[in-house]
Amino acid sequence: MNKKNILKFISTVGIVVFFVLLIPPIIGFFYGEDVSTYILTMLFFLSLNAITFYFLKDHCLTLSIKESIISVNLVWLLLGIAGALPFILNLNINFADAFFESISGFTTTGATIFSNVEALPHSLLFHRSLTHWLGGMGIIVLGVGLLPLLNPNGSLSLFKAESTGITIDKISPKIKDTAKKLWMIYLLFTFANFIFLMVFGMNWFDALSHALSTISTGGFSTKNDSLGYFKNDAILWTTIFFMYISSLNFISHIKFFMGDKKAYLHEEFIWLTIMLITLSFGLAFVHYTNSNDSFYTALTHASFSIVSVSTTTGFATLNYEDWGNVAVMIIFFAMILGGNTGSTAGGIKSIRHIIFLKNIFFEIKRALNPDTVSSIFIDNKEIKNSTIRSVFGFLSLFTMTIFITMAYLYARGFDEMSSISTAISMVGNIGPGFGLTGPAQNYGFFTWYDKLVLSFAMIVGRLECYTVFIIFSISFWKKF
Repeated sequence: MNKKNILKFISTVGIVVFFVLLIPPIIGFFYGEDVSTYILTMLFFLSLNAITFYFLKDHCLTLSIKESIISVNLVWLLLGIAGALPFILNLNINFADAFFESISGFTTTGATIFSNVEALPHSLLFHRSLTHWLGGMGIIVLGVGLLPLLNPNGSLSLFKAESTGITIDKISPKIKDTAKKLWMIYLLFTFANFIFLMVFGMNWFDALSHALSTISTGGFSTKNDSLGYFKNDAILWTTIFFMYISSLNFISHIKFFMGDKKAYLHEEFIWLTIMLITLSFGLAFVHYTNSNDSFYTALTHASFSIVSVSTTTGFATLNYEDWGNVAVMIIFFAMILGGNTGSTAGGIKSIRHIIFLKNIFFEIKRALNPDTVSSIFIDNKEIKNSTIRSVFGFLSLFTMTIFITMAYLYARGFDEMSSISTAISMVGNIGPGFGLTGPAQNYGFFTWYDKLVLSFAMIVGRLECYTVFIIFSISFWKKF
């Protein structure tokens, strides 16, 4: 293992992150806030990373798989610390609180410790949304796409270590070129979302902050009541649309803009779309029959809630816990849905649900007809047994992480519903849960050590388990 490779990559990412984090104090300065400490701190760490990079500028950066995995884990921990600094400096809160808020931002979980976000300075509100936006597509992909410092093999190993899903579907010969196209689409969607929110009544600050949180499927809002504050159906449906397209495979978006009319005609897209529509109408019917709202109003809030939870965004308009047990059951199901592979959404991902269900039906068929020779196909392509094993391995690790987090919370004295929903929310990077962490609540009541445990759960979920757990394997250190 070459430590210079890891150090140079971390300093490269640090330069990008600390440079971008100079934007929030500019916003704060515009609103007349004292941001001098914030700016000086960011400049100090920007300089520290720049100096480190300068001394390693002649070092040829070639990341092995082992170095890539270690780099990814270190970067996410350091991101949490970097993002925590403005909270500590400006609000004088303890490290665990600041680290939790920062990790929640970068992992696009959207869970907050603040009970009154409207009291926060504009610089910190924008800082929260910006951490979402940076983490949404993946800070590693940002580094690979904008800083052509890695050779093709190093780029691919790093891309595999951070990206979500099962396989890497490239549309360009080089990973860095694919990453650039991904960020172009990301910027386009963010700008479009910002413009639509402005047109429908938001001021520029709220519109930009919510656009950053929406396209990243994050969930941080500038208002205590989240999107429910605005009481504007046009804003809600706009946000529903952009949450939805952000939960789709960004490679499909690129292919569509390149003229491929069949870019979205794949099973994962169809599965997610059908599930969102089905759950939305189911929840709307439940809400309609248990309230005095019109069916349109019920459908608006139900669709918003389902899309928000399923895409792991975490925005809210109403407290859906008040809609009855059936509504809670539907939302619970939506929590484990997740978005498409290659999207900014967290969770299990649709493709894994499809492979899981098809494999169950395949095993039932083989049990009834042992001599039958068949395979699992997705989009007319045969799925390898190694892929199936990987899916079931991920599901096992994902479930195990949820169980450990849930067991910890329950042992700490929290009720069953709060424990299980919070565990799913943290590992799935969703944000709100039920009970003590419902959509109308926050995470401020947890102790400092609870927040550190939950922060780790968010990182494990964001890196899809394997990337974190593999470093605890003895064979990993021996093999590579």
